[in-house]
Amino acid sequence: MMMRAGSFASKSRNCRLSSSSLNRTLHGVVVRKRREGMAYFNRESRALLEILNNLQRAEKQTTIDHSFYEFGLIRYHIQVSPSDPEDIRLSVLTPPLSADASYSNGLPDCTLQDIRRKYSNFAEVIEPPREGFLLTLKLNFARLPRVKDRAKAINDVSSLQAVILSSQLKDILWNLGSKERVHATCKPFKLVYHPQEPFFVSRAPEKITAIFPMCFKDNSDVVLATSFFQVSPPPRHAFSKAPRCTWSPIPPAELRGENFEYLTTNGGFVSVDVFPYHVEGTKGDQTAWILLNFIGYVKYHVKCTRGFVQRRMRQRLETLAEVIQQARIKGYVSNKKLQSRKKGRKLMMGFLKLKKLKKGCSVFTDQIKRLRSRIKIKGFDRLRRNWFRVPRISASKKCSKLD
Repeated sequence: MMMRAGSFASKSRNCRLSSSSLNRTLHGVVVRKRREGMAYFNRESRALLEILNNLQRAEKQTTIDHSFYEFGLIRYHIQVSPSDPEDIRLSVLTPPLSADASYSNGLPDCTLQDIRRKYSNFAEVIEPPREGFLLTLKLNFARLPRVKDRAKAINDVSSLQAVILSSQLKDILWNLGSKERVHATCKPFKLVYHPQEPFFVSRAPEKITAIFPMCFKDNSDVVLATSFFQVSPPPRHAFSKAPRCTWSPIPPAELRGENFEYLTTNGGFVSVDVFPYHVEGTKGDQTAWILLNFIGYVKYHVKCTRGFVQRRMRQRLETLAEVIQQARIKGYVSNKKLQSRKKGRKLMMGFLKLKKLKKGCSVFTDQIKRLRSRIKIKGFDRLRRNWFRVPRISASKKCSKLD
């Protein structure tokens, strides 16, 4: 009975803690991982953390026999028996980082010692481990009386896969940097943490170089990544103890003779120099974990940069669209005013033309009236008054009415 958490499809058997609740838990973990961009940089396994917390919060005794996978082909198995419900058996299987490394006899002694030292207060290493797994732990959180201590212990157990992988890489780096080989040369060997994203580790005098071939799917990611790599680094004195990081568009000299498949990239090659003081003491775990997740960090940075650029472009486009819209509205208003002015001007010109035409018509009518009037002869009126005078009859000569 298995469940994948790249796909996280789960089944369980002999489980009083319902399988639906486990499925809801794991589905919630996947949703949160999709929402949280840097979820895969966390050392803790979110699925394992949720299951262990649910077991601690469960009021009734539960029986679980459950397996699931996480990204990177890391397999977990949790078993809780009804006879001893306080003991939780946790088995882990991690893929080897190098094809040359073989874990047929279990984990290296240095890794087992790191695990015993880290989880000695509440866990025991069971030997031999469960069949098909590299490590089996017997967890008993009841040994810790305080609730805070139990929560911290669960959080530490959820980072078990990071402890194993970091210990393996730290052991490889330690062997490469041992004093017996400090002046020797060796061929770089390939390490695989994420599928289809290998990186190489080679040893040079007094340092170890990790080489990361960078491959991207989108052309825009290639442009952003190369720009990111070509940015001038800060002053050296500010980060004097940090590993030196260089970028080259062509394979470095250390990878001569390697398979052509791993040398064909579109993002170039990034080389990180690790010195002995980077793996001393507690720095070794952190250095190993950073190297394992370096490619993922770069791709996450490129993804965030692309999102930032797209967001700024959308904001800029909205600003330009708003400016154009305002200019269009202002232009419409000004055009309307101009049209009204032109219309008023046309009316004024029409009125002036009408007035001029009316004046012209009045002059024409006056001329016509003059043509139709009778001809006047100078002195003719005086002659007409003298010669054609009507005689006036006086009152004495008026006729009287006869009876």
